[in-house]
Amino acid sequence: MADIVLITGGNRSGKSDYAKKTAEEIQGPRAFVATCPPIDEEMVERIRRHQEARDKTKWHTIEEPVNLAEVLANSTGFNVVLVDCLTLWVNNLTFEALREKRALTEEDMERKCREVLAACTGRRGTVFFVTNEIGMGVIPGTRKSRLFCDLLGRCNQIVAAASHQVIMMACGLPLKLKDEI
Repeated sequence: MADIVLITGGNRSGKSDYAKKTAEEIQGPRAFVATCPPIDEEMVERIRRHQEARDKTKWHTIEEPVNLAEVLANSTGFNVVLVDCLTLWVNNLTFEALREKRALTEEDMERKCREVLAACTGRRGTVFFVTNEIGMGVIPGTRKSRLFCDLLGRCNQIVAAASHQVIMMACGLPLKLKDEI
């Protein structure tokens, strides 16, 4: 089973940079699983800059907004896999459900997370997950926004429980919440 590391924190807290830097300290081939779809021009440019930065440090990029379990199960040739990020993955699953005119429930989210974690059991090396901690502020004013917060909170709890390490980033500084490696 792969070592699982969850890195969480607020926007611009240093999560992705810390995850990438830590992952690059591990020898062997690395895959970066990007969950962000190119939804507008600014995001397309941001994705391009991130890809160029990863190319310089020999990352193999896999663009996958929804099927994380499948990607993790099929990317066994990599010693390190970094999934950035679970927040956008939950967003993409929510959007997919809305497009299909169905609800995404916390039970659905739990099942999806368990599928992702099961895919980690069949691999070696280390899997890093980056996510946002969004539950520390004002309660959102709309039902859809509250549902998204609930779904992401459920996802984060499930992945954190299965993780060997959980790091909370604040102001660019890592705070270890769990360390079983």
